[in-house]
Amino acid sequence: MLGQDFYVLSPLLILACASVLIMLLIAMKAGHRMIEVFSLVFFALAFGALFIIGRAIPYAIPPLLIVDGFGVFIVGLIIFSGLVINVLSYLYFAEKEENPKEYYVLLQLATLGACVLAISDHFISLFLGLELLSVGLYGLIAYLRARHHPVEAGIKYLVLAAFSSAFLLFGMALIYFQFGSMEFGVLANKLQSASFTPLVLTGLGMMLVGIGFKLAIVPFHLWAADVYQGAPPPITAFIATASKGGVLAMMLRFFTSVDGLRSDVIQIIFVVIAIASMVMGNLLALQQQNVKRLLAYSSVAHLGYMLVAFMSSGTHSTPAVSFYLLTYFLSTLAAFGVVSLLSGRDTDAEYIADYRGLFWRRPLMACIFTAALLSLAGIPLTAGFIGKFYILFSGLGQGLFISCLVLVLSSVVGLYYYLRMITAMFSAQGQTAAEGKRAHPLFYLFSSVTLSAVTVLIVWLGVNPSSFMGFMTGLIGK
Repeated sequence: MLGQDFYVLSPLLILACASVLIMLLIAMKAGHRMIEVFSLVFFALAFGALFIIGRAIPYAIPPLLIVDGFGVFIVGLIIFSGLVINVLSYLYFAEKEENPKEYYVLLQLATLGACVLAISDHFISLFLGLELLSVGLYGLIAYLRARHHPVEAGIKYLVLAAFSSAFLLFGMALIYFQFGSMEFGVLANKLQSASFTPLVLTGLGMMLVGIGFKLAIVPFHLWAADVYQGAPPPITAFIATASKGGVLAMMLRFFTSVDGLRSDVIQIIFVVIAIASMVMGNLLALQQQNVKRLLAYSSVAHLGYMLVAFMSSGTHSTPAVSFYLLTYFLSTLAAFGVVSLLSGRDTDAEYIADYRGLFWRRPLMACIFTAALLSLAGIPLTAGFIGKFYILFSGLGQGLFISCLVLVLSSVVGLYYYLRMITAMFSAQGQTAAEGKRAHPLFYLFSSVTLSAVTVLIVWLGVNPSSFMGFMTGLIGK
């Protein structure tokens, strides 16, 4: 039995072992290049292990973890994000004054924490995964300590994470006080024969507040743009993808397990948060000249879109959220990947003016960024369009007409700031963006090929989504 546990948890164990072995390499004075390649190999091994364990799921490791098809899918997305970010990180940190070796230890641990969140079936594993993710991100966000904004962003994320943990713990305590259990399955069984008392509603509400801080949805998005702006672009990509993906998967599993949307009060709260996130996220993004802040508020809106599918709680809810999460991951990784590759030694390419005329200087980077932005906008022939279609299909099927109407209208508003970025890239050549990545041509080529592959996936999922949807639905159904 123990051997089977190790077999099923092999992707997570690989990530844990990688962090320890990287620390040993650091102690042996290994260079940045060797550590980066070593970390990349372990990410690839962890991702490959997911295909092997597919035959053994669903598999429970009571009482803490449940490795089912949905968990494997989300863990795969998280590890894939970590792998892409690992590829992009070498070029970004190679010319910086800070020693980037410990960076890869933190990246492995933060990825491990997000994976634990995705397969949690107990409050204890949920909190352990959340703290492992958060503690890793504290250091990653503030890693470039010689600059002003990363330290500020790290402190702000620390404050947000502290609030999130406090609300989550208090909500868990209230639910445990009511039912005497912290296991999702046990809580679901007890709630079937009991009504939502004020104590339970308060506990669920406080947990939702804690999750809201982690997802940076309205009204908990206060410092989200500041954290995005201050963090290094590869870490900004990690926050926008792996971090939020793990938390969203945990929320979906928990509220689905306990049938939290059975309460009208909780459902109304979700509707208000989803509508507010879609509207405010797009309106705030309209005002931004900083690309990272623009994408930060864009992510607020996209989390609102995913909440629409989450609230539908029908047979199409989980596949719709999962597919949209995939399209969001791919588009965000491609967008921040371009920002990372165009950033120089001293400054990041983070203003729209830096991208003016980019097509005439770096046509490949401009095309990749354009595909990512069109997908985020939900334009046909991209994965983002299919993702929004599935969300609307799921929401309308459950009668969420107002939320779906707001989704469509806010997407139209969001189209403006995405097209503003695209117009700048294809306009006459203007200000030259920071370019300092040709010093490592082999790694630049590898990073460009990686982003090109991500872009091909964005287009392929937009043109031929049915084959992947069949695979994903079959996997999630396990």
